[in-house]
Amino acid sequence: MEYSILIVEDEEKIARILEIELEMEGYLVGRANNGTEGLERYRTGQWDLILLDTMLPGMSGIELLRRIRVQDTQTPVILLTAKSSVEDKVSGLDLGANDYITKPFEIEELFARIRATLRQRIVGVPKAVDDGWLCAADLKVNEGTREVIRGNERLSLTPREFDLLVYLLKNKRQVLNREQILVSVWGYDYFGDTNVVDVYIRYVRKKIDLGREPELIHTVRGVGYVLKESK
Repeated sequence: MEYSILIVEDEEKIARILEIELEMEGYLVGRANNGTEGLERYRTGQWDLILLDTMLPGMSGIELLRRIRVQDTQTPVILLTAKSSVEDKVSGLDLGANDYITKPFEIEELFARIRATLRQRIVGVPKAVDDGWLCAADLKVNEGTREVIRGNERLSLTPREFDLLVYLLKNKRQVLNREQILVSVWGYDYFGDTNVVDVYIRYVRKKIDLGREPELIHTVRGVGYVLKESK
């Protein structure tokens, strides 16, 4: 099967190298030089994956990602970023990016990330056996409709936050370490920092637990995290 990849990159040399290397690997490749052109190419094409530079002239890569995710949560996006701090990377992931790679990078590593991301797209997130509700106390999550309800309030989670919450619910009352969470939610081929788990736990906890009783997500010092109805 031939996969199509859209490269949105304003540095001509990098974009051309990526185009040549990807075509040699058998991918169908399209290119855009800025965010506005990237949005147009995205809307008029059928892409299996998007390689998106975060620092683009005019419309930034992050803004382009936000616009894509408003209407499309399925097309995988890998960010190409020169920024190295965890918070910068997490901001992109929080908007719905599937992965990131920091410049300069080895082309073999990028290929590995592309393959892993495409595999995840095919396999997808495992669904509940009855495609019904996962529950803990007054929290209800439906994998089929991606609804999250706590008490009488419907909550809005990003795709990654939702996947993390589902994994915690499916392993309710089990203490999970960071590696287990990283592999199950981000995938076996994820190359990033393990402390991204701590950041996302904080995000989910803020939306699920802040100001509510009982608290559901608990930290087990020196081990990891557990979702349960009581301490």
